[in-house]
Amino acid sequence: MSDKQTSGDMLLKIRNLSAETGGVRILKGINLELRAGEVHVIMGPNGSGKSTLSQVLAGRDSYQVSADEFSFAGHDLRGMSPEERAREGIFLAFQYPVEIPGVSTVNLLKESLNAIRKHRGEQPMDAMDFLTMVKKKIKLVDMSEEFLYRSVNEAFSGGEKKRSEILQMAVLEPCLAILDETDSGLDVDALRLLADGVNRLRGPGRSFLVITHYQRLLEYIEPDHVHILAGGRIAKSGGRELALEIEREGFAAYERGADAKKAGSSRAG
Repeated sequence: MSDKQTSGDMLLKIRNLSAETGGVRILKGINLELRAGEVHVIMGPNGSGKSTLSQVLAGRDSYQVSADEFSFAGHDLRGMSPEERAREGIFLAFQYPVEIPGVSTVNLLKESLNAIRKHRGEQPMDAMDFLTMVKKKIKLVDMSEEFLYRSVNEAFSGGEKKRSEILQMAVLEPCLAILDETDSGLDVDALRLLADGVNRLRGPGRSFLVITHYQRLLEYIEPDHVHILAGGRIAKSGGRELALEIEREGFAAYERGADAKKAGSSRAG
């Protein structure tokens, strides 16, 4: 699908998206449009629904989802499994990457890439060509090649796990990369490496949805749009100046607004 996307094409379109789990409604009417080549940042307090949004986009089946429109590159996401979404070009970098003992990083990358190539009707990449390519990609995240042969994330430090996620993104070249608080817990040097990897992968056919608590990542990545998520809704959208406002003043005003809407809905009910 990445071959079909050019800068400015509508990639992700969400209208009135709601999601609940265990009888609790977390997303309460999300509206969002993201075009090919854009970088959008989602900020918000704890419990606002940021990670829920990322998981719903990736297709986690523990959520009950409703929407007026929920499409990716013209395809309705509601009928697509997580595997189908990944093959179509949606990539999620986890806040807490899991360990997969017994599966080497290089094998995970090779199998994942060839599954995508098969979906596109392309021939699988042979072992030698793949190794040549992945050894170039690993330089983006300043990791030693020995990490390729270790089990996925096993005994990796927090920063190494985050770099491994960016390496996966670099190899798979998704149309839409969702970074779910990938910057959490990183020191300044690791944060710069993360941002450098993202900036090198930016392009007309690739979009990013960056979920974060803090604006510090935006010192290295220039966003096209910043959105404040509070109470399960996008409370405000703007540019980088909105992230700087949050840095100065926090989320309290948006949380109060979300509480007021909740109280109003309760009285109306």
